[in-house]
Amino acid sequence: MARNRVDEEKIRRGMQELAARDPQVAALRARIGDPPPRIQPPGFATLLQIMTAQQISTKAAAAIWRRLEEAAGERPDHHWLAAQTVETLRACGMGRRKIDHARAMAAAVLDGALDLDGHDLASEAEIIAQIVAVPGFGRWSADIYLLFALGRVDVFPADDLAMQIAYQRLRGLEARPSAKALRAMVADWAPWRGVGALFLWHYYGATTLEAAG
Repeated sequence: MARNRVDEEKIRRGMQELAARDPQVAALRARIGDPPPRIQPPGFATLLQIMTAQQISTKAAAAIWRRLEEAAGERPDHHWLAAQTVETLRACGMGRRKIDHARAMAAAVLDGALDLDGHDLASEAEIIAQIVAVPGFGRWSADIYLLFALGRVDVFPADDLAMQIAYQRLRGLEARPSAKALRAMVADWAPWRGVGALFLWHYYGATTLEAAG
């Protein structure tokens, strides 16, 4: 499995480059510092966890994941998931659609359509195509997995709402950019767009806390 990680050293290097090119990034970095790493182990369990967390609160997602791990006795894998009944997964807090999506992912791994073990050598486009072919998994899921689990340092999850809001605040834009527009706007952050994404999440959290205070 993948050995790449967007760790503290990569973040520091990436932020130095981004700050050298972008005065607004440099000024904000001086105020809030570098973002922390957000590393997850590659594999079925992490991709399942990403999917189960979609469109629900962090607290609810954590509770569902805790129940899944308790039911599996460890981090759930595709063999365990494929063998579970709807009732077992419902008892863990999963809704019917997410159960269907989880089962589809397990089936895709079992039949080789989703080759998680081969992702080290695959291109980002190939990995995205495999993931989004599974029902319930879109570009956001693929980008998050690429960045956090596979350490693809130039991946930017432009579909993420927090990304869009944070970039709007950074640039002082009147409107929140669409995912397509945002991808174009951060093109010059390559090859460190993933580090830029971590920085925007860091900024979003800081500004959210400031607003709450």
